[in-house]
Amino acid sequence: MLITGCSTGIGRATAQRLAAAGHIVYASARRLEAISGLEAVGCRLLALDVTDEDSMQAAVRAVEDAEGAVGALVNNAGYSQSGPIEEVPMPVVRRQFETNVFGLARMCQLVLPGMRRQGYGRIVNVSSMGANFTFPGGGYYHATKYAVEAISDALRFEVQGFGIGVTVIQPGLIRTEFGATAVAELDEATAQEGPYGEFNAKLAAATAGVYDGPMSKLGGGPETVAKAIERAITAERAPIRDRVTASAHLMTAQRKMLTDRLWDRLMATQFPRPGAKG
Repeated sequence: MLITGCSTGIGRATAQRLAAAGHIVYASARRLEAISGLEAVGCRLLALDVTDEDSMQAAVRAVEDAEGAVGALVNNAGYSQSGPIEEVPMPVVRRQFETNVFGLARMCQLVLPGMRRQGYGRIVNVSSMGANFTFPGGGYYHATKYAVEAISDALRFEVQGFGIGVTVIQPGLIRTEFGATAVAELDEATAQEGPYGEFNAKLAAATAGVYDGPMSKLGGGPETVAKAIERAITAERAPIRDRVTASAHLMTAQRKMLTDRLWDRLMATQFPRPGAKG
């Protein structure tokens, strides 16, 4: 099996768990030195950048040369880009979609011919609880996860007849470097002054607080997601969608219960409304 984004967090925990269970695991990341420790636990290492066509083709080809086909693909590579829709530069937006959406879709395209030839395969796409609702300042990130859900739902129908299962994993709050990375990306892409200055500052504080504060008790460690990914790969019948952690179930249920206007009011208790007076 081939796993993208193994340098930290969910990808790393998944590679470790599956290798320990005896699976042949190809762990990948943009930089091999970031995953060198996984070799000691039985993983085979690949340099793979999901924003680079040659890199993606080379990684899939390496697995197919050794194994005949990719038995399971875990599309885990991704990150969060926050900021107001007006302010985030379009090159930054494109980079987010290249990593979270287009790279995922292209990896699916590359492994599917081999899976069809062997008459079996599993594709696990790591999405987010944020595919069910949208936080202010998270429009672009949430958009990528909505896209992952749509691609996965269409793909599931299209490849089932070839013996290929597609599962979406929706993690909630996961205690990894994800939150710190999200804050760093926000600080880099947005201004701390101007019409969104106060909003950006409080958004960064709120994002950090979610992962460090009381809400984190409703989350879990990356190993909780790794367990769900293992279930998706090994189950006799691939699950369609698996939400992981109490936060994912709670927030998704809450959004379903609220009208759009009530959701906006709830968000206003957590985030300052840009441009609002008083």
